[in-house]
Amino acid sequence: MTTAAQTGTTESKSEKNGRTAQGGATTVSGGSTGPAEPAATRGRTSIADVVVVKIAGMAAREIPGVYDMGGGLSRTIGAVRDRVPGGRPNVGRGVKVEVGERQTAIDLDLVVEYGVPIADLARDVRENVVDAVERISGLEVVEVNITVNDVHLPDDEDPERPAEARVE
Repeated sequence: MTTAAQTGTTESKSEKNGRTAQGGATTVSGGSTGPAEPAATRGRTSIADVVVVKIAGMAAREIPGVYDMGGGLSRTIGAVRDRVPGGRPNVGRGVKVEVGERQTAIDLDLVVEYGVPIADLARDVRENVVDAVERISGLEVVEVNITVNDVHLPDDEDPERPAEARVE
């Protein structure tokens, strides 16, 4: 048996788990080359980690009862970033992914609306995220871990609305 060290070739850890060296992309299909192969199988398809992050973030936000995503600090920074002229909301805030050759695992940090049953909300978010990621990316979602960081209360100040003056 000949090892990679004996042949002088090296394979990085990221190459072993299916990632290419370009920005955390994952090869979804290996494909073949040559004119004898069907056109649909010529070449490889790679999906960057950020693609899975955005798909999962959008899918989680679609569920009624999800007020916001991310921890306290990331939400604060995000609120400032959203107010900058020309700034776009970060749909990946509160989403972490691990992407392998054919599978992915997703971690979500949520802020839920007060009164929404958290167990039901988590189930709905999981179902929507798994469906969206598997349908769009073709990767198998092995788990979606959800952490509820906060509850948005109805009388919490809306950051878009200025606070009313207490005195005149």
